[in-house]
Amino acid sequence: MQFLLWTIAFILSAAAGYWVYRTDKKRGTPYPWLTAGLRAIVILLTLLLILAPAITITNNETQKPIVVVLQDNSSSIASALGKDSDSYKKNTTELVEKLSGNFKVVTRNLDGNTTIDSLFHYNKPLTDIATALNDIQDYYGTQNLGAVILASDGRYNQGNNPQYQQNAFQCPVYTVGIGDTSLQKDIRIAQAYSNKTVSLNSQFEIRADIIASLCNGYNNNVLLTEGGSIITSSSLSVNSVRYDKSVSFSVKADKPGLHHYVITIPVADGEKNTANNRRDVFVEVTDEKKNILILTAAPHPDVNAIKEALSSIEGYHITIASVDKMPSLNNYDVLIMHSLPSMANNIQQYIHSAEKPVWYVLGGQSSNTGLAGLQKPVITNINPAILRDALPSFNTSFSSFTTPQNLQAVIDKMPPLSLPSGNLDAAGNTDILIKQRDGNTPLWILQQGTTPTAMLTGEGIWRWRMYEYKNFNTHNTIDECIRQTVAFLAANTNSKPFSASMPKYIWSDQEAVTINAYLLNAAKQQINTPDAQLSITDSAGKKQDFSFERSGNSYRLNTGIWPGGTYHYAARTNYNGQTYTANGSFVIEHLSLEQMETGADYNLLFSLSKKYNGSFVPASNILSLADSISKNNNIKPVIQTNVQSVPLVDWKWYFLLILVFAVAEWLLRKYWLAQ
Repeated sequence: MQFLLWTIAFILSAAAGYWVYRTDKKRGTPYPWLTAGLRAIVILLTLLLILAPAITITNNETQKPIVVVLQDNSSSIASALGKDSDSYKKNTTELVEKLSGNFKVVTRNLDGNTTIDSLFHYNKPLTDIATALNDIQDYYGTQNLGAVILASDGRYNQGNNPQYQQNAFQCPVYTVGIGDTSLQKDIRIAQAYSNKTVSLNSQFEIRADIIASLCNGYNNNVLLTEGGSIITSSSLSVNSVRYDKSVSFSVKADKPGLHHYVITIPVADGEKNTANNRRDVFVEVTDEKKNILILTAAPHPDVNAIKEALSSIEGYHITIASVDKMPSLNNYDVLIMHSLPSMANNIQQYIHSAEKPVWYVLGGQSSNTGLAGLQKPVITNINPAILRDALPSFNTSFSSFTTPQNLQAVIDKMPPLSLPSGNLDAAGNTDILIKQRDGNTPLWILQQGTTPTAMLTGEGIWRWRMYEYKNFNTHNTIDECIRQTVAFLAANTNSKPFSASMPKYIWSDQEAVTINAYLLNAAKQQINTPDAQLSITDSAGKKQDFSFERSGNSYRLNTGIWPGGTYHYAARTNYNGQTYTANGSFVIEHLSLEQMETGADYNLLFSLSKKYNGSFVPASNILSLADSISKNNNIKPVIQTNVQSVPLVDWKWYFLLILVFAVAEWLLRKYWLAQ
């Protein structure tokens, strides 16, 4: 079409030029071909502006392949390189220069900084390889990404395992191993577990995972202390080069308040890294009486099983009631609904208006319609008239509370629960404790939130207690799961007028410490009308004062970064002429997560390079990657064709050109007429 328009424009402009030529020749114009040519050009340019208002321009642009050099800049790299730091920096810089000729090289550290100098600042307290790789995919995945070079010691302590993260890389990933893979003598506490809140006079467990390397022959006691006094200990005997074991401490909650426990392992002979031989644990012991209501649609042995499990907790007052004699739900802190709402008793409006933590136990009388409008951890579409069996399986990734150490062994011996037929799918922000053995159906599930909920999706927990006693001569494991579920639900039912809390009680010296406070009026509603203050005192007795900031209907304060040590805080406010206080403590660890593990993990780096069709080299051979990438025939430049339609009206010089030719013809005619 555009060719036809151009043809028409040339024909018309040629015709106009010929007509001017004949006319000027009759007039005796000295050079009729010149004026005719100028007129033809003016007509042509004008016709093109009308008939072809835009022209198409095709540009071919060659895009070099992008090579991303991703450098681990965590603090462990500095110690891993040691005296080889300068030579590694030199070789990496030379590699970048070699690749820059044929490739577009992007240097980047794990935090996303793209300046080349940032590659060699090994000062970050955390390593998150998975997120860094994901960011590369997001930034460069749609471009001509040719290769990724990951230089690291392979030790990550934040984010997902990069081996199991699915990145849509269409390019090879080359890995560079930094550090020494040989084992070093070290014994450490890998992780500590405990419940954040327990009831007064209850027995609770603190557990620690111990990992040791090259410490065979080590015999000592792992100590649990509070305030410098030994609470209890657990013997530890290491009998292999690689050793791991969990130790457990049973503690009596005999005093209310926030308790700060310390787990320590005596240093092994010749052990260099001793910073990971200690872990701090905080547990809050509450002495408030919690009113627990077990409301049932009909008598059932599950109801008595739950009551017996909770009866050992002095802080719980248990009430069992049938739905036809339902008391006011507002008088209770936690509600346990067995087969409720039922098809015969639609009490969902009472549950909804009470706004209490609820544990639903589904059964043969549960109402699918009644459950539909309630907040719950499971999306239900069930037919309770037909029950099905589901064998249980312990979910090892459960983290809402500390599970009994032998829970998995106990669950493997349990009979099936009787579930209503239909679909039972986990909702958002949930944590599954027990699921169906052959499938993903949740059997025991918890949901965190402003009003937490839990659900047992079937009947028969009473049989679990019996089978545990049959196989293990105790039913404490199942009872502890019941108790911890209720404790999880009751944790937020604080009746104190004024309270202060922290998201956690153990902080790094790289983190800003935050504290929240809550004030309740007589109607148990959160308010922040009066001012609230905070004092923080360190172990030397030095005190700093702060004022809380209002956030929503509560208080919040960012106290900033603190040096390592133990601190005590006291929050206070004055409301209706009465002063309220709340106290607590927290620990600032100078220990970086980078110090928790020693040595390099080349296996992870090798697995990543194999997964993404790259190769692995040690840091000393990093320069060899220049040849490997250059000779990889799959890494090629891409020719990108851009077709652009340019309107002639946007070209100002085009109008100037028409004006110049028109004025030139006019001036010639004036000049020749003057002669």
